[in-house]
Amino acid sequence: MTEIAFYHLQKWPLEKALPKLLEKTLEAGKRALVMAGSEDRVSALDGQLWSYDPASWLPHGSAKGDDASQQPVWLTIEDENPNEASFLFLTDGAYSEKIQNYERCFIMFDGNDSERVNEARRQWKMLKDSGHTLTYWRQTEGGGWKEKSI
Repeated sequence: MTEIAFYHLQKWPLEKALPKLLEKTLEAGKRALVMAGSEDRVSALDGQLWSYDPASWLPHGSAKGDDASQQPVWLTIEDENPNEASFLFLTDGAYSEKIQNYERCFIMFDGNDSERVNEARRQWKMLKDSGHTLTYWRQTEGGGWKEKSI
């Protein structure tokens, strides 16, 4: 069964936290699919992944013309998996009907946005009621993550 983890963004915005998690994904030899809430967000994340660290970059692509099969990270608004990712990152309240097709799912939500917090609570309840095992992670002061019990 898919490991599902909720990541409560409080100290860093998605644009700063996501690249760090994607780096760890690639270090583990996994591919990632990042599902965003809008094309504008996909474009913003695309730019951020190229420039978030002057000493590094994350190889990635999107439907704007890249070959998905060659991309270790794919950015999309569609519930698809064209790069055969095993890790799914859901952002901006995006939801996938295919969570069970992934090894791990990271649901990332902005703790400063009450609408996103409420949506995360609804997703938590729905997934818990469906029998999934869930974990909850909060950002530490340094931008790392600490698992919290619920």
